[in-house]
Amino acid sequence: MTEPDRHPQRRSRRARALAAGVALALAGPLAACGSSDEGGVPVLNLYQFPVEHMQDVVDTCNQQAAGKYRIDYQVLPRTADDQRIQMVRRLAAKDSSMDILALDVTWTQEFASANWIKEFTGADKSQVENGTLPGPLASATYNNKLYAAPANTNVQLLWYRKDLVPTPPRTWDEMIQMSRQLKQQGKPYQVLTMGAQYEGLVVLFNSLVASAGGKVVSDDGKTAIMDAGAVKGLQELKTFATAGVTSPSFSNMIEDDVRHAFQNGDGAFELNWPYVYASMQSEDPALLKNFGWARYPGIDASTPSITTIGGSNLAVSSYSKHSDLAFQAVQCMRGPEAQKYLAVNAGEPPSIESVYNDPDMVKAYPMKEQLLDELKNASPRPRTPAYQNLSTVVAAQLSPPSSIDPPKTAASLKKAIQDAIDSKGVLP
Repeated sequence: MTEPDRHPQRRSRRARALAAGVALALAGPLAACGSSDEGGVPVLNLYQFPVEHMQDVVDTCNQQAAGKYRIDYQVLPRTADDQRIQMVRRLAAKDSSMDILALDVTWTQEFASANWIKEFTGADKSQVENGTLPGPLASATYNNKLYAAPANTNVQLLWYRKDLVPTPPRTWDEMIQMSRQLKQQGKPYQVLTMGAQYEGLVVLFNSLVASAGGKVVSDDGKTAIMDAGAVKGLQELKTFATAGVTSPSFSNMIEDDVRHAFQNGDGAFELNWPYVYASMQSEDPALLKNFGWARYPGIDASTPSITTIGGSNLAVSSYSKHSDLAFQAVQCMRGPEAQKYLAVNAGEPPSIESVYNDPDMVKAYPMKEQLLDELKNASPRPRTPAYQNLSTVVAAQLSPPSSIDPPKTAASLKKAIQDAIDSKGVLP
């Protein structure tokens, strides 16, 4: 929603929305599905969020398997929390009907630390690593071991009105100044992005912290840090929220609120996931001609911004009866051809770099150069098995962003994050 997502970004929200009906239709059968072989052909159950045209990829892989195995696509609920709950409950019960799991990029460490998913080793590992962008690959690791295969990825871009903004800003300060000038001229001026108390706000904060060269958690995921870069990120978020350039609804906005507000003409700038381009094409083609895109703004003009990575990873369940075949199926479903197909038809940005050079990507992703440029140095969210707890407390501490007091909030966040990592206290 990770893209959008379901929290879009964390994954392609467009893909989930378009297939929501499928998820509802299969909600009943999902609970009873099994992994028994049929006609001597091993059945591999793929548990994944709704993705438009994913069944086409499954059908192609089944055809290529030529009877070696058959993948059955079990469509999970639409929201990330519901997806995770269903998988966690099944895995905790050692459900052998689960073979392949589509994980949000923030879940890999949690599932690996619980021994719910198998490590990729040998040829399987080498095949995943070959050509995969570093950011997505990092999201699939735990303790320097590979536990998943990046299927798709995502980062946010700066979207802007070319009729209002001839040259896009390089920094947050530049963007705020441009917005204020437009406001003085009586023109659409708002900088629209996600500020509600949920994952979208955590993503915004993480991008600011990463761009400032900061960290909130140690590399091993065990210790809260809140260094100078993290405090700088808090200051930038506070400055933005109180600069008079946001929507009055900023502290309640999620991805689609932002998208609709921009399409309604309320904003000059939008910070959001690439799915907004396809939405603009279909819903407001008149505005599309003035719809520009650029790299996400940074803290300092001399240093490129670093944005938060989204997307999903495919993992093999530790309880699968056919794990060797599951690894083979994963390679098919996340291979270059599958990634290109879903990129062009379902709005799922590829995690394999070479796919961006395919001629078919030009029309579907006219912003692919900026997207790929950001992906090459994108930042994962804090890699810790306790990420779900961490995300919850960070969103609560930062909401509303206008109330942030950088030094005090930093101290409070450090304690709250450490408690989340240590599973202490009561979650908000």
